Amino acid sequence: AADLENKAASFNCAVAYADEETVEVFEGTVEGRLVAPRGDGGFGYDPIFEYEGQTFAELSMAAKNEISHRARALSKLASWLENGD
Repeated sequence: AADLENKAASFNCAVAYADEETVEVFEGTVEGRLVAPRGDGGFGYDPIFEYEGQTFAELSMAAKNEISHRARALSKLASWLENGD
């Protein structure tokens, strides 16, 4: 995993809403870096994706869900559905 050390990385998510009149796409991104595996939580790339000093696998599920790329995209969708912006 030494070749993963200190490599910039990001998780990206796109969520779309469509009806007869509208198509809207909402994107969420979280920037981090690749590191040697740490932590027991999460799945997939979580042990090697570090955000602000902790890998996603080291975060609680609640903490990860607050900052994840999916949460960011869904938050934008929810805001648009509630406020139209």
